[in-house]
Amino acid sequence: MSASQNAPWHDIPSFALVAPHLGQASELIRRSLVTPQSAAELEPLLEHFMSRGGKMIRPALVLLGGACLGQITDEHVRVAAIVEMLHDATLLHDDVMDDGQTRRGVPTVNRLWGNESAVLLGDFVLSRVFRMAAGLDPPVAKVVAETAVRVCEGELRQVAQKKNWQLSEAEYISIITDKSAAFFSGCCRLGGLLARAETQQIEALDRYGLYAGIAFQIVDDLLDIAGDEARTGKTPQSDLGKSKLTLAAIHLLETVGDSAREQVCALLDRSDDSKRELEDMLLRHGSLDYAHECARTYVLKATEALKPLPAGDAKQALIETAHFMADRAA
Repeated sequence: MSASQNAPWHDIPSFALVAPHLGQASELIRRSLVTPQSAAELEPLLEHFMSRGGKMIRPALVLLGGACLGQITDEHVRVAAIVEMLHDATLLHDDVMDDGQTRRGVPTVNRLWGNESAVLLGDFVLSRVFRMAAGLDPPVAKVVAETAVRVCEGELRQVAQKKNWQLSEAEYISIITDKSAAFFSGCCRLGGLLARAETQQIEALDRYGLYAGIAFQIVDDLLDIAGDEARTGKTPQSDLGKSKLTLAAIHLLETVGDSAREQVCALLDRSDDSKRELEDMLLRHGSLDYAHECARTYVLKATEALKPLPAGDAKQALIETAHFMADRAA
């Protein structure tokens, strides 16, 4: 995972400002996972895991948040690596739960080595996160820990609501706030905290991350329904296949009549991979467009939250990043 021009984060123009630091964070992740003590039989698995680097959105938020309010430090890079490792560990576990076959355009660990290895690798990555986080200042380590706890709570809440066809839009937003948006807000808060920023500025970054994270997850759910696997790089319709409601599906259930509602519930309850009929209904009833518009509304809230921050390239990069989160499904 070097900072070469082929690194995935170069696909996001707003990350250009912190690209060298993303490269440093990526190299730190590699060094933390590959040690002389690693058993030889683990090397193929670890190399596969480290070769499938993502767009580094969460680390970029740490770095851009810091750049808004001062200089990017070695601690920013260290925390950027920590949050990306935490994210990667959750993805390893997600792929097991969702029976994901591709992730970031390559076969998943569970597909190649089985569920047991994938779960244990996720645990291994988390153990390295714990080790790296142990050396952080207590206020910073506390934010990392609280972020991880909230993400797990959100995941558990979503699982508990499977096949709940009565789930409201407000409940859905609450779940994805815990599951995803809290991670984004935590990353932004960490960037400001490490920059020794004023409380008002840190809170502004936190709000930005929360709203941008909600937009990100709404769009991520849309990509699960109607995304092209060649573009998204992961197994499509994994959420639908596990009967997890998305904003578009909630809108559809609220829009159709009672007789059609039963048909939609039946489609949502199906365990097969084909959801073409459901996708057609989502299109006809404007549910996909509705979800897109909701995502854009949260992007506007995110950019408004940045008003207390000083103008500059980093602030503009955060604004552009928020728009990327909503427009990447277009």
